[in-house]
Amino acid sequence: MLHRLVVAFLAVLVGGCSVISIDLSPRVRPLREETVEGDGKAKILLTDVSGFLSEDTPGVTLPFASPPPRVPRLVRFREELKKAAKDEDVRAVVLRINSPGGTVTASDVMFRELELFRKERRVPIVAVMMDVAASGGYYVALAADTIVAHPTTVTGSIGVIMITMNAQGLLEKIGVSASAIKSGARKDMGSPFRTLTEEERAIFQSVIDDLHQQFVTKVVERRRIPRETAQRLADGRIFTADQALSQRLVDRLGYLPDAIEVAKRAAGVEQARVIVYHRPREYRATYYAQAATPEPAAPISFASLAALLSPGPRFLYVWWP
Repeated sequence: MLHRLVVAFLAVLVGGCSVISIDLSPRVRPLREETVEGDGKAKILLTDVSGFLSEDTPGVTLPFASPPPRVPRLVRFREELKKAAKDEDVRAVVLRINSPGGTVTASDVMFRELELFRKERRVPIVAVMMDVAASGGYYVALAADTIVAHPTTVTGSIGVIMITMNAQGLLEKIGVSASAIKSGARKDMGSPFRTLTEEERAIFQSVIDDLHQQFVTKVVERRRIPRETAQRLADGRIFTADQALSQRLVDRLGYLPDAIEVAKRAAGVEQARVIVYHRPREYRATYYAQAATPEPAAPISFASLAALLSPGPRFLYVWWP
């Protein structure tokens, strides 16, 4: 807060007689609608699914940086869909996906929110994949009626992963030990302070396998391919756009304007305005501008890694090479 006041004071000195307005308020402001292309009454909402998908507030703030307030991705995503649901002129939704995935729950919640939106509004949903739409990013794309992959997209990575750390050896070297007082033998399974037993590893594997089959079932149901085929493709491998098309994981190759045209045709409109929702201070001049500066799409950022390792293991639909 102090550095903002200093900046404001210096701005007044430099500005002389000119009037300078500086917003020091940290509050999150309501979303505004902005047209980025096209005309007409009908609207196509362009919304982003980017970065690491989680229930947490995204990103980190560097020293002396003053970005606009940011909200958790799930909150922002639901907020945009709720706003669109109230607007009868919104005739289609285009999901721009640039994500390696995220937590199992965040990916599933976003999928569910899209299903509820479709049930309420009965409008087409088109997913367009950018650099990466892997694992949880692909899981969210499965909610779309049509999936368009950029020719250079990397997708797939259908599977589940859980990362654990074992610091027991390091702690022993520096003379530090940790102990847990627990109600049951398995209560601290996954603790970084001791090695997993084979029985505990089997328990974790059973959870991983169950969550994996939930993902496979989504692929079978939404892409209408045999379970044996989906199971073969769901070993965690990634695919180029061409490979994904040949395996029927996507519907066509194209660019963002192509996805918008697909949405228009599906909505039965010839003219439509492409709209985005944004907050003050978010730059949205064209449909290539994203809602906020995202985390790197692939494979995963160090900020996300730090968040994932605290307080303990998490189950992830994420591409993590």
